[in-house]
Amino acid sequence: MSVDHVQELEGAGEGETVTMAASDLRSYAVAPGVRLNVRSGPGTGYGIVRVLPEGARVTIFCQRPGTTVAGPYGTSNIWDNIDDGEYVADAYVNTGSDGYVRPRCS
Repeated sequence: MSVDHVQELEGAGEGETVTMAASDLRSYAVAPGVRLNVRSGPGTGYGIVRVLPEGARVTIFCQRPGTTVAGPYGTSNIWDNIDDGEYVADAYVNTGSDGYVRPRCS
């Protein structure tokens, strides 16, 4: 069984949405040896909602700019939306890119 994730993309027409099949999504490894804070918004000023354990992998639904953070994979202001109201700093996620790898969150 497949689960679809629906989101509105920045720049799309009003009310226009894009549906991504679960097969379009992939998981990314969190930096080795890191217990990563998951925050309620795209920045260090947002509250911590949970902590990912060492060896965790995350699925990124969309990304948005926020607080600049330095981590094992560079310094970046990109934050990854990994669930409804849950964000992690991209500098701690091995996406293989210094830029956006998913659509921007609306």
